[in-house]
Amino acid sequence: MAWAPAFALLLALPSSPARAQRTTLSIPATTLDQALLMLSRQTGVEIISTEAGLSRVRTVAVSGVPDLATALSRLLAGTGYKAERASHGYRIVRARIAPAPAPSRPKQRPKPAPAPATEPAESDEIVVEANKQRVPLLRYPGSLTMLRGSEIPAPSGNSLSDIAASTPILQSTLLGPGRNKVFIRGVADSSFNGSTQSPTSVYFDDVQLNYSGPDAGLRLYDMRSVEVLEGPQGTLYGSGAIGGVIRLTSNPASVTDTSASMIGGATATDHSEPGFDLAGIVNMPVIRDRLGLRAVAYRVRDGGYIDDAKRGLHNTNRIDTVGGRLALRLDPGNGWRVEASGAIQSIDMRDGQYSDVAGKPLVRYSRLAQPFHSALWLGRVVASKDWDSGLRLIIANGIVAQHSVEQFDASPRGSGPTTQYRADRNKLLVSHETRLSRSLGNGNSWVAGFTLVSDRDILSRALEISATDRSLIGVTNVSRAASLFGEASFAVFDDISLTLGARATMGRNDGEPSSTPRGGSFTKGRSTHRVDPTLAFSWRLAPTLALFGRFQTSYRTGGLAVAAGTGRVADYLSDVIQVGEIGIRKLRAGPTGLAFSLDLSTAHWSNIQADLITQRGQPYTANIGDARIRAIEANFDWVPVSGLHAGGSIFFTANRVIGPIANASKRDNRRLPETPPLAAVASLSYSAPTRRFAPRFGVTANYVGRSVLGTGDFLDISQGRYWVIGASAGARIGRIELSLDVDNLLNAAANRFAFGNPFTLVVRDQATPLRPRSARLGMTVNW
Repeated sequence: MAWAPAFALLLALPSSPARAQRTTLSIPATTLDQALLMLSRQTGVEIISTEAGLSRVRTVAVSGVPDLATALSRLLAGTGYKAERASHGYRIVRARIAPAPAPSRPKQRPKPAPAPATEPAESDEIVVEANKQRVPLLRYPGSLTMLRGSEIPAPSGNSLSDIAASTPILQSTLLGPGRNKVFIRGVADSSFNGSTQSPTSVYFDDVQLNYSGPDAGLRLYDMRSVEVLEGPQGTLYGSGAIGGVIRLTSNPASVTDTSASMIGGATATDHSEPGFDLAGIVNMPVIRDRLGLRAVAYRVRDGGYIDDAKRGLHNTNRIDTVGGRLALRLDPGNGWRVEASGAIQSIDMRDGQYSDVAGKPLVRYSRLAQPFHSALWLGRVVASKDWDSGLRLIIANGIVAQHSVEQFDASPRGSGPTTQYRADRNKLLVSHETRLSRSLGNGNSWVAGFTLVSDRDILSRALEISATDRSLIGVTNVSRAASLFGEASFAVFDDISLTLGARATMGRNDGEPSSTPRGGSFTKGRSTHRVDPTLAFSWRLAPTLALFGRFQTSYRTGGLAVAAGTGRVADYLSDVIQVGEIGIRKLRAGPTGLAFSLDLSTAHWSNIQADLITQRGQPYTANIGDARIRAIEANFDWVPVSGLHAGGSIFFTANRVIGPIANASKRDNRRLPETPPLAAVASLSYSAPTRRFAPRFGVTANYVGRSVLGTGDFLDISQGRYWVIGASAGARIGRIELSLDVDNLLNAAANRFAFGNPFTLVVRDQATPLRPRSARLGMTVNW
């Protein structure tokens, strides 16, 4: 194999001693989280912390210090934190200081300046949270993409589909918010939404947000970080995480600080309808040091840009999104914390965003409107307990309800009765997880727990022909699962860690038609018993360089779905994926320098579940066969001088499907959908390091290669193969930040990864165009 020489070269690199240090240490004045990160990388000694608020503490510059202990002492002096010695490192904890006697005259406590809403409340670079063990990033044995609050692509309030456009590791369909499917590293099953479990699991904090169907389209206001665990995560996250896990971590309520932010913007699009966005964020301590409240509210309008020539309408595909979140945090003391939060969001899309008129990329010809509506409700309660020994208990409970209605114009072209297709879906997901974990400074860590999941998915369908309603067969799936899981990392040597884990799952899926079928049969009651293992290693070759490898499996449950033909249902089986990967990761040792990662992976996906459509546009679900996926991904992050930042990512993949549909098609048409063989992103930005007036400038370039709508000749519809250039500028003046972001600067026209109307897809004249050149002028005010 061509990759073998590269592996041999990496294995031949020498390892540095675990305690290797520089002659003198030098840390610039920065925040405490960043200072500890730099110190850890310069010395090669692990420094971990789970304390909140490190990013809000400013430190003095430390230079010319000969040893680690002296540097730690100077950095932590007067911060309220202290360093505790671990086996091969340090843990940063809050110092317990006896209260001082009350002064004769009370003094008013100075009010701290609030941090901007997009800044993280704690450092995610010191430890990786998404793997549930809080290990240092350099020791994490797998591919990971992490975006901190300030790194989430502007403007604030983007959705996962917008983030997918900024990193080639993620792919997304673009039917519209609340209808898009997000894929990780080429593990894509279908462009269509149906009954199958999602190949990507999305979590909001510690609560599962989705089970089946598309991404909910939650707007990412006030987010601390977005973490993408690449590859199957069956051991820690269970069924559905066959492509990976995306964890959305929100900013928690603070029990000490009062702050507020207002975010607003206006968007202008070439020859299209304008849009706007408005959001407010408030945090206040209800009982100082004990109870805090945080609230977020927003409204977003994405202006339409598709005209309908048949009905004489312009800019038909306007999208309105309204939502909000409310969070309470209680710190009763003794290491306990209780968080309760809720979210609600509504999406209304007036019409489809596709075109079908030759030579006019933004014009469609249809007889009926094709609106979409979705509503999301989320509730979560999480209790946690931290011990000084590093032991942590998490008890997380969540409930997510979703309702969506979509309509398509199923009228025959030309003459004939007007026909409208309607699909109504209701979903209810209830989840519970209890886990206990511990992370030590010497690289040893472990986590163990159990989960309970229940999901109900009800699909109802109807055809309305000239005002006469005709019900079609729909399905109801009820999935329940109970799991025990455990994973542990052991420092076999000072620089080498081995990770072992497994998850045992007992599940059951029951399905039934939503109305009496006309014919055929269905299977009711399918039980699943599985064990999903993990085997991984991490080898620290130098203080900031590590080699890692991983093998892991995952699966998706089967169920009942609409079958090919009108009025029929059929059973589909579970699918399984196995992935092996090897990679190398380098971190920066200070505020400037180069960080990079390289990863090679191979996957075998058997019995693939896919939501498909017939040539008449009717949906159905089937197991389409097996696939082999090979991928190479590379990322770099370079800061040559303070304020100047260059970054880039590139993703290569090759896949081949073997099954009934693929085998009956041309050899070039036996591919997974939505997976371009090449995708890349490059960016260059500059931010002035001054405090009072801080201008910034940036430019990005995204390339998306050619993909297809689906496997086989019928869905071999070309998509992608385009460049998109973006530019941004802004300035922070005190508490006010102004910004100008331009997307699709060159006004490129291309077909994105989506379809428009399944009932006219057979004509093969549909395209889902890029949004024309758009410019957003925004302002953020922090108090």
